[in-house]
Amino acid sequence: MYLVELYELIEEGENSHVEFKRKFSSPEKIAKEMIAFANSGGGYILFGVDDDRSIIGVESEKSEIELINTAAKFYCEPEIEFSLEIIFIKRVDVVVVYIPKSNRKPHRLITDDKDSPPKFYVRSEDKSVLASKETVNILRNSNSEKPLSITIGDNEKKLFDFLTENKKITVKGFKKLVNISERRASRTLVNLVKAEVIRHVINGTEEFFTLA
Repeated sequence: MYLVELYELIEEGENSHVEFKRKFSSPEKIAKEMIAFANSGGGYILFGVDDDRSIIGVESEKSEIELINTAAKFYCEPEIEFSLEIIFIKRVDVVVVYIPKSNRKPHRLITDDKDSPPKFYVRSEDKSVLASKETVNILRNSNSEKPLSITIGDNEKKLFDFLTENKKITVKGFKKLVNISERRASRTLVNLVKAEVIRHVINGTEEFFTLA
């Protein structure tokens, strides 16, 4: 990465493709960010840059690299591929980690608590958020090149009519619309996303479906 490109990333601020880290916290927390980028569209983590875009630098790039490798290898399942650069800027070193969009989704976080349910993360605006079960199911199919073939019934037609007029719907909203269980509503919406008939949108803390 050229110096001018790093300046541009910092100037843009944190977003769905860029995360700033003043310092390294823990392998588990960094793994969470790496997983979110890999499960989404990919992106950069800049170590040594504060949230207000101040360039702080890192104290020891060697220890940072070791901890990043640990996070990717031992806290991510499957292991996450990434590239890493150390860039000298304003008399300090910034560690730039690039995580590409993965073709092995979904990646999950490995924690020390073996009894906790699997945790998957995705990127939403400038945050890494816990993925819903609908998101995880969609991610599982996202590596396939062919859309799912489905049959359109009365429930799907009611959904399309609703979306044409109201633009978006949630799982609970669809459940109420056609009077089915939440589990069936979730499965139907996920299958329609896999068929590329509707879109799944995560906007901050809000999650909904729209026409494709």
